[in-house]
Amino acid sequence: MERAYLLVLETLAAAAALLIGAMALAVTFDVLARNTGLGAFPWILEASEYALPVATFLAAPLLLARNQHVRLDALLHALPPRLARALDHAANGLGLAVCAVLVLYGVRTIVNSAQQGAMVVKSMVFPEWWLYAPVPLCFTLLALEFARRLGSRLPAAPGGGPQA
Repeated sequence: MERAYLLVLETLAAAAALLIGAMALAVTFDVLARNTGLGAFPWILEASEYALPVATFLAAPLLLARNQHVRLDALLHALPPRLARALDHAANGLGLAVCAVLVLYGVRTIVNSAQQGAMVVKSMVFPEWWLYAPVPLCFTLLALEFARRLGSRLPAAPGGGPQA
């Protein structure tokens, strides 16, 4: 089960990397096209604006699982180990609660958008709910990771390395 879970996280992170790579190539192509007289491709800028937060959402669960997210290690190092662990548990509990709320609001937003038939109409035209689709998935995975951390008997791993 653990391997399947990590495979899902790694697959999402790989998709994020591919999105970022595709954005870099597309923006480079757009700049070259404009400067060589081939014309502009306004949808490229728009697509990259949508892809950047999606890539962030897709990569976040793996970064949290590997303990490569932003955290205040200086504070954890300054505290006695028992207090540092209690603070780490509190942060994980808060992270779990926030993620659960964001999953609920994400689902509610998707349902409302789909029911209203809201559309994004710019250079590209598509259902608005597509923009929100990654939110519940990724925040569910983040919530699972926070729950795993709460259930772990391992000490906190300040310093950015993965929890062993």
